[in-house]
Order: sequence, then C-alpha cells, then structure tokens
Amino acid sequence: MATGTPGTTARQLPYQMVHYLRKKITYADNGNTVDVGTIPAGALILKPLSGVAVATAFNGGATNTLDIGPSTDAGTDLWATALALGTTTFVPIDEAVSNLVAVDTKVQAKVVSTAGATAGEGYIVIAYVPNNDQ
Repeated sequence: MATGTPGTTARQLPYQMVHYLRKKITYADNGNTVDVGTIPAGALILKPLSGVAVATAFNGGATNTLDIGPSTDAGTDLWATALALGTTTFVPIDEAVSNLVAVDTKVQAKVVSTAGATAGEGYIVIAYVPNNDQ
C-alpha cells in the first residue's frame, strides 16, 4: 500500500524474514496521533531496528519529540517516549518493556513541537518478526 491510510490488517508474509511498518511524519503532524499500522499477534518487535529516521530536523522551538506505542496506550508512548526529532539521525525506540505482542496491535505515534515549526520530516520504522515458526 503506497499511499493512503496504513492498513488495518496485520501484515504478515508466509516467509521467515523480518517484517516492518513505515510511516512518514512531518512538522505538520504536531499534536496529532498518527496511525503507523498493525502488527500481528505473537510478533516480536526488534528494538534496535525500530524508531524514527529524522531526514530533516524539526525546528519547533525547545521541544521536538515523538512518542510511539500501541493504540491501547493512552499516551502512545509505551515503546518510545520523547524521541528527539531536532537532529538528522536514527533514534531507536527506548522503553524497557516486553516487545512481544499478544494480539494484533495497532501502532500509533504522536509528534510534539512547542513552537510554530516550519521544517521537519522523518520516517517511523517498526521492525518485527512474526510468529510463523510452527
């Protein structure tokens, strides 16, 4: 699915390989909760490969951050809290929680910029291995 809303069905190929979700964010997403996609039940999130790749630094004043987590988490920050968006780099998810999901899990993220940003672009990546080893 190249454009439009991320799929609501969990993505899983029938092969032994790493899967991923990818979602573009910009400074215009400030204050919004965005849907990244859905990962399947039993999937294991690969923390070192998951996070945000900041392509253009966000310039919204003192705070330019991103939270990432399941949609069932009120702050959408169960997996990543206040990832820095002010520098062009890859910032991995940072929370010390279980990264094994029990049910199909909708992933969401929230961008926060404290002032009128005029630039900022990044790509959220959630890498996971589905439970297909049966």
